[in-house]
Amino acid sequence: MDRSDEDRAINEVVERLAKQFPRVPAGEVAEVVSQSRPEFDDVPIRDFVPLFVERGAKQRLRELA
Repeated sequence: MDRSDEDRAINEVVERLAKQFPRVPAGEVAEVVSQSRPEFDDVPIRDFVPLFVERGAKQRLRELA
């Protein structure tokens, strides 16, 4: 997965989580996702980064909702 594919997948994560957490403003969802992403900056295999980012962000959003 190259960086543009990863960026596209992360944008899909934001959209999916915004639908799952309608009470959380979309901007806040995007911020939580962007805060989760740096945790995986050093991961050499990028294919699963969007999945891991989504899981981490979802947990944080559950705490906010």
